[in-house]
Amino acid sequence: MDLTETSFGEPGRLPPPLQEDICADGSGLAKCKHPTASSPLLDMLPMQSVAPLSRAIGENRIQVSVILPVYNAECWLDECLKSVLEQDFQGSIELSVFNDASTDNSINIIEKWKILLEEVGIQVLIGGHHSSQPRGVGFAKNRAVDQSSGIYLCFLDSIIGCQVRREPAEATERYTRWINNLTNEQLTTQIFTSHGPTVIMPTWFCSREWFCHVGRMDEGGKGTPEDLLFFYEHIRKGGGVFRVDQCLLLYRYHPQAATHSVLEGTIWTYRALFLDERVLRYWTSFTIWNAGKQGRKLFRSLSPTNQKKVVAFCDVDKNKIEKGFYTYEESKENPKPRIPILHFRDASPPFIICVKLDLTGGQFEENLNLLKLKEGVDYYHFN
Repeated sequence: MDLTETSFGEPGRLPPPLQEDICADGSGLAKCKHPTASSPLLDMLPMQSVAPLSRAIGENRIQVSVILPVYNAECWLDECLKSVLEQDFQGSIELSVFNDASTDNSINIIEKWKILLEEVGIQVLIGGHHSSQPRGVGFAKNRAVDQSSGIYLCFLDSIIGCQVRREPAEATERYTRWINNLTNEQLTTQIFTSHGPTVIMPTWFCSREWFCHVGRMDEGGKGTPEDLLFFYEHIRKGGGVFRVDQCLLLYRYHPQAATHSVLEGTIWTYRALFLDERVLRYWTSFTIWNAGKQGRKLFRSLSPTNQKKVVAFCDVDKNKIEKGFYTYEESKENPKPRIPILHFRDASPPFIICVKLDLTGGQFEENLNLLKLKEGVDYYHFN
């Protein structure tokens, strides 16, 4: 079987992703105990694909390259690199670090751990630059990949993924529940939500061949959602998504994380374009579930062609329903488009749902379940 077809989630055998990440923004993923040789994660990747590739380029080929972009990460590096040292994977590992113009003590910490890691047989590759400004997460990840040689890449910024534990525990509680509780089907149906990739970047594990096939990380720098763009391109090229239902990663939340530099409007635009590409162009009509701010915003974001496909908004708010119509005042058409507002029980699928999950004490989810619809066919979440 071709490696690119199996590296993101079809059954096979190979090493698990490691648990630690220092992003190019200085965010950290602290250690969690990783699986032993009996872990189901070891069954996720195709060992039958590894042997021919290894023979073709040498039996001593490194199996796993841990990819570690670093920018001003001294607060978390000791904890991160200790977790690499403590991995229980018995195959060959190398650590590829790229220092993205750090101005703190990061490089000295890395050099200290290089000695310790190489004493136990983990080769450490260190690259970087000393420009006045960092080049960004995508740039650092790509350079760390370039200087590495492993068959598989573990992004210690870090598409097999896993469940996570958040630090601090109270940070982004709804987001963490979403990460950990998606069903296998929802890993591919909920790719349009505002949360981002359904398997979060700090847990990604893929083959080098697939990484090159998808096309590397976007190097737009600060404000670029490089993980979301890579994830969408992965989906475009037929990649699958899989999550191991074990908590293998402590996912650190802090104000300096690069994710905070990405504007909500930027993410919205990419999501709307991908929704159009993957779903809306194939529908002849649909209903937007939410006649409020988010639903109207989605309508205004649509192309004129897709706006004409919107047959109704639906809601549970009596005031909105009694109003009867949403008038698109910004339209250049005359008369202005008027879209009916219906109770959700009177509306027709398919739906694009703009209601936030896990915020109504289960009432929205109960209403949706009443309709007995199939996610990915009758509706998609865009919340």
